[in-house]
Amino acid sequence: MSAGCCGTKKQKTTNSSSSSCNGTDDGNGSSSSSNTHFAQGTSSSTGLHHHSHLTNGNARNGTVAHPEMGFYCFDVLYSHLHSSEPPKAPRFTNEEYPLFVTWAIGKDKRLRGCIGTFSAMNLHSGLREYAVTSAFKDSRFSPITADELSKLHVSVSILTNFEDAEDHMDWEVGTHGIRIEFHSDRGSRRTATYLPEVATEQGWDRIQTIDSLLRKGGFKGLVTHDVRRNIKLVRYRSEKVSVSWQDYWTHWKNNGKC
Repeated sequence: MSAGCCGTKKQKTTNSSSSSCNGTDDGNGSSSSSNTHFAQGTSSSTGLHHHSHLTNGNARNGTVAHPEMGFYCFDVLYSHLHSSEPPKAPRFTNEEYPLFVTWAIGKDKRLRGCIGTFSAMNLHSGLREYAVTSAFKDSRFSPITADELSKLHVSVSILTNFEDAEDHMDWEVGTHGIRIEFHSDRGSRRTATYLPEVATEQGWDRIQTIDSLLRKGGFKGLVTHDVRRNIKLVRYRSEKVSVSWQDYWTHWKNNGKC
């Protein structure tokens, strides 16, 4: 499943037009992106690509995320923007994990694109695909240009430890990302997600996060306790690594590549 999920501005929980790290889809394999990180779909609040199911994605060998993953995303983006040879296969693990790639720009790291998937993918092909998709296909933004390269930052989030929650309160702010499934006012099945850092960045508690995520997912009605109680929630964790263009440039110079 592809999805989008993150944002940099403080948000009111009633504002469904901009948020951070969230994703929604219509339950039929499509997702959309909001002013956080997501992909295309039925809601303008997310950037997820929806596949058929969530994958457990448990970390098998300790820490998975590595700065090389961010460098590789820059490699991919650079070669795409300059129509040059694609980068060689990277050296980091090629195990399968759900993942997100997020592009930000400037000193304030304004969101520039964020799309990911909840389906486990080989990391080499997954990062290659989503480095491009998040840079050029996030419907909230115009495609990234070569002129922006030197101001970019990239974050790679590797998703792990998916668990069905007991209820909508069975998760911890700052520890878990959440993906909710619910029915819209018109009865259609909807899903939406926030990566683990979103609630903390926005200063939200669990109820505020759930309410914001419902809005991101397209729920237009009054959010009541019964609405929250009927949510199906999956919690997960994320390993995140971030690098800037300057980090990337220094890395390649030190390795004799530039």
